[in-house]
Amino acid sequence: MTPQEKAYIAGIIDGEGSIMLIHFHKNQFPAPCVSVASVSIELLRWLQDTIGYGVIKNKKNYAPYKHQHSYTYIIKYNEAINLLEIVEPYLVINQKKLRAKMIISQYKLLTIRNGRYSKEQLDLKRQFYEEFMEL
Repeated sequence: MTPQEKAYIAGIIDGEGSIMLIHFHKNQFPAPCVSVASVSIELLRWLQDTIGYGVIKNKKNYAPYKHQHSYTYIIKYNEAINLLEIVEPYLVINQKKLRAKMIISQYKLLTIRNGRYSKEQLDLKRQFYEEFMEL
């Protein structure tokens, strides 16, 4: 990606995107997720092509006579962390920049690959999640 593309993607995330920790599975800790919602499928396809991963999902339109059809571009897990490492220097919105930095610097350190957490590790993981949600 060029620096201009990185900056543009960061601007889209600042304006229309979200940086979150989400439960994707029932018995799992929340995992990193970056999403962008838009009525422009062209924009989301450009994001997907430029970034190289992620999925575009249709959003259910309960009132098609009132609202345009919309879509969400979603990037999860390590791919979300990779994207945040690329665009974090270009993020402007303070909350999103802080969330990106937290995920980049702490998430992998606090996530045990086999899922067997000691009490101390579990406490640190919960504390990270609580601090993240306070932002």
